[in-house]
Amino acid sequence: MDDHGESAALGAGLSGALTEFGHRLMARVYYADTDFSGVVYHARYLEFFERGRSDYLRLAGVHHTELAEGKHGEKIIWVVRRMEIDFRGSARMDDILTIETRTEDISGARIFMAQQLKRGGEVLVEARVEAAIIGENGRPRRFPKEWIATFMRKTNR
Repeated sequence: MDDHGESAALGAGLSGALTEFGHRLMARVYYADTDFSGVVYHARYLEFFERGRSDYLRLAGVHHTELAEGKHGEKIIWVVRRMEIDFRGSARMDDILTIETRTEDISGARIFMAQQLKRGGEVLVEARVEAAIIGENGRPRRFPKEWIATFMRKTNR
């Protein structure tokens, strides 16, 4: 077991795992994620957070391919409307990161999520995300009741 948290990553599946608070995903930092100094480039954190949200949806039973195929009556698209990011520390090449995602609230067509990117127990980056679902006409769509139950079923920390 190495000091980058590799043992923890081996216990999680490719899409991470649902937890009592939401979702947890492990990811390794690769050379392509870094700038010339070996530190993760700031825009790459958005990609790590996107993976966390996408896999959270997938494990909760909301599949992007089904949404795009119109299996809910019409094509549905997820869009990020707003994001606040607080950079506290830097990840480096070969670090094993944990991306934690939890739902804070759902209101109409919007979902509010909180995310943390950690190395071990150290929080490196935090994000608050407001996302929405829209129909193929570009208009907001209310969250289906079964989705609300899925995303709000756990006690959020």
